[in-house]
Amino acid sequence: MYVFAVIEHASRRIRVLGATVRPTAAWVTQAVKNLVMDLEDAGCRARFLIRDRDGKSPALFDTVLNDVGIEVVLSGVRMPRMNSIMERWVQTCRRELLDRTLIWNQRHLLHALREFEDFYNSHRPHQGIANARPLHPLPTPISHPERITHLGIRRRQRLGGILHVAMSMTLGVVCK
Repeated sequence: MYVFAVIEHASRRIRVLGATVRPTAAWVTQAVKNLVMDLEDAGCRARFLIRDRDGKSPALFDTVLNDVGIEVVLSGVRMPRMNSIMERWVQTCRRELLDRTLIWNQRHLLHALREFEDFYNSHRPHQGIANARPLHPLPTPISHPERITHLGIRRRQRLGGILHVAMSMTLGVVCK
């Protein structure tokens, strides 16, 4: 199965756009059109899209992005560090989800990826960005040591226990 996903470099927010057995030019182009519409609905302004030199990305792929003002930057040949943030997400998805899950079909894969996307964007801390999560602001620092013992953190399981979400019962969570 081929999974089409994009990640925002600044916030590390992931967007899983779809999965297919045979990525045709029409399927890839439609996924990019859906991405453009999602970005416009969210009010997000992207300037660049870094992609590899895979032949599954047709010329229409680049045309759709150029029409909305997104410049396509091709990664170098055999240079995975040029798009290291996305490569790191692929490794994380494999290690934390796909290596622990028996995927039955495309529908099941998409369900698992949507759950992982929500987990990754809402709950999983990102160590490189001061433990921030992409869809939440940075937490306020705790200045009083006595508050640390009264956080009331509880754990909740997702996907049958493959993913664990830590939730604070005493601190309010701000959702956008």
